[in-house]
Amino acid sequence: MSRRTKFGLFAAILIIVAGGLFFLTAAKRGKGTVEVRLDTVKPQDLVASVTASGRIEPKTKVDISADITGRITQIAVKEGDWVKKGQFLLQIDPTIYEAGVSRAVALLSASTASQVQAKANYDQAERTVRRAKELSTSSPNLISTEAVEQAQTSFDVAKANLNAANAQMAQNRATLDEARDQLSKTRLISPRDGRVTRLNVEVGEVAVQGTFSKESALLMTVADLSVILAKVQVDETDVVRLAMGDSVRVTIDAFPDTAFVGKVTKISNSAQLTSTSTSSGSSDKAVDFDVEITLSNPPQDIRPDLSATAKIVTDTRTQVLSVPIIALTVRQHAAVPNESVPGDTAAAGKAKDTEGVFLVHGGVATFVPVTVGIAGEEYFEVLTGVQKGDTIVSGTYQTIRDLQDSARVRQMKAPAVAAEKK
Repeated sequence: MSRRTKFGLFAAILIIVAGGLFFLTAAKRGKGTVEVRLDTVKPQDLVASVTASGRIEPKTKVDISADITGRITQIAVKEGDWVKKGQFLLQIDPTIYEAGVSRAVALLSASTASQVQAKANYDQAERTVRRAKELSTSSPNLISTEAVEQAQTSFDVAKANLNAANAQMAQNRATLDEARDQLSKTRLISPRDGRVTRLNVEVGEVAVQGTFSKESALLMTVADLSVILAKVQVDETDVVRLAMGDSVRVTIDAFPDTAFVGKVTKISNSAQLTSTSTSSGSSDKAVDFDVEITLSNPPQDIRPDLSATAKIVTDTRTQVLSVPIIALTVRQHAAVPNESVPGDTAAAGKAKDTEGVFLVHGGVATFVPVTVGIAGEEYFEVLTGVQKGDTIVSGTYQTIRDLQDSARVRQMKAPAVAAEKK
């Protein structure tokens, strides 16, 4: 083999090796590039809100219970009926209470007669003792001291009998008043205008007094539906963001295609503790606060106890720089001198968990700390760290979670299905 042939063969081998190294390097470079979704920092309108669920309730309702025990003989209304104040609702058998009134009347009549007799005896004794005293004064020899004393004693006894008769008559009059009051409680009337939203009894059932259980004595409920509330339970972490008068958008499951407007009119100062079971079997206490929302224009056919969801607007921003919520992540970031980062400046230079986004320049993603403001449904208000027009990594969630600082990135290709739709 000639010298020229050997040289040509060697040159060919070098070219092949160089080409292979080139393609291998290119392949490695392409493999190290992460596909991500990119977005641009831009101004947007943001609305911060708190979502809570609960039920529809009337602002005013009256639970009508039995104050006496007796069998129900008549019910004049049905559940859902509108009633006026003073309208007859329900009758409890009055027989024994009418007998009680008759008995009290008889006792009062007897005590009245006794009082009249006692009064007559008192008047007679008063005249006798007066004449005896006058005679003893004018003519001491015509009446003995003993007779005067007997007249005085008879008068004192008559006076005591009259007082006892008066007391007995007053007692019997009070008994009659009580019997009449018990009798009046057999006939129940509506205490206000409203709708009968609950009717718990039927004719023939026995109404009982609610001495030990309010529920057992409840006969019906009359509610004023002119003012409707959505009473929802708000978590302790969100209730501090609420304020009286916050505007609310309420959706009711029974009216799926309609949203209703309202305002926060009451925020409870005490918590409702609810037991919740965990996966380990233990029981924790969920701390919620009752919040009342007054609806501006409730539907005419609304009913209490309907399930409702309230979206309470706590803050708004107009055309503020925003980043997608998914873009915000946490990294251990070593603060450097003169770097403006939120938090304690005394910890500068120490690695700590910092909120931020991945800013993209020249295909390289760099973690940049940011300060955020309110949170909308999909975007955070960003106060510091990025500027309008900056390109940031906005997805996917798992990609951002695993993304390393200074990694090379490129725009993720749109799915073929989405491309065909376009």
